[in-house]
Amino acid sequence: MIDPALLVRAYREGIFPMALDDGEIGWFSPDPRGILPLETFHVPARLARVVRSGRFDVRIDTAFEAVMRACAERRDDGTWISEPIVASYVALHRRGLAHAVEAWRDGQLVGGLYGVAIGGAFFGESMFHRETDASKVALVALVTRLRARGFTLLDTQWTTSHLEQFGAREIPRAEYLRRLELAVGLEVTFV
Repeated sequence: MIDPALLVRAYREGIFPMALDDGEIGWFSPDPRGILPLETFHVPARLARVVRSGRFDVRIDTAFEAVMRACAERRDDGTWISEPIVASYVALHRRGLAHAVEAWRDGQLVGGLYGVAIGGAFFGESMFHRETDASKVALVALVTRLRARGFTLLDTQWTTSHLEQFGAREIPRAEYLRRLELAVGLEVTFV
């Protein structure tokens, strides 16, 4: 397990861990860095209708470890979410620093995401879905929550075509670190 203090210090410096194929833990700080600007977050019209329909019951932090394990299972090509990574983030969750946004339907966890919140920065780690749109609804709920609580940075580490539909973009590491320093200094809370 990664020491929680080390993990928090790394995030504050723009560095995050991932399990490598050989089981070791690697540390990363991509350049450019993926972010999802909260002020320009885009919800596609069809997804907005799904959100309004109330098809999914969105919950916060009721099944943190289950969300992590579902994220680990979704990868066919292996996963960066190893047992030491799970243990490390569960420890952060117990300290109130790691959070899950969950999509439930008919009493079943069908999608969600998790990440780390430090000051006004949320570091998105992974997401999964077992039903169409479940993880997207969780993402919309996350952004709504971050905006309402005064967060200023949603870190996605890298960008993907999936995240680009919501407005994700890459910025140079130097710009990211400037934004990060301002964000982690904010006195806001996730819950």
